[in-house]
Amino acid sequence: MFSKRQNKPRNRIDTLIGAEAKIDGNIGFSGGLRVDGEINGNVIAVPGKPSTLVLSEHGRITGEVSVTHLVVNGVVEGAVHAAEYLELHGKARVTGEVHYKTLEIQLGAIVEGRLIHLVEAVSNKVVALKLNSAE
Repeated sequence: MFSKRQNKPRNRIDTLIGAEAKIDGNIGFSGGLRVDGEINGNVIAVPGKPSTLVLSEHGRITGEVSVTHLVVNGVVEGAVHAAEYLELHGKARVTGEVHYKTLEIQLGAIVEGRLIHLVEAVSNKVVALKLNSAE
């Protein structure tokens, strides 16, 4: 009846961007990435491979984020795409559109933008297609 969630983020971190690090430019990765510093650019995981991005309370990303699993306790200014799971901790601040499949929000987290559930977006396209084909 109560199954264990299979879509939670993995605990393995392959890459760490330290608190004093500041990166200007886009980052592509697979596996696990933890950001304690600042990134001015897009953070995009390799498509088709599992990926986990953990943004600590001191971390900041100004740019688009696209990953499988995302855990935020810092600041993201840009569009967010979490293909499987998005977890917003109490100090999370997200400005921009947020696309997610599964969402967990803790008390204190702030989202300034639209929340778009991925399953609903797909079903809306199907309904629109059916409506258009009936004409």
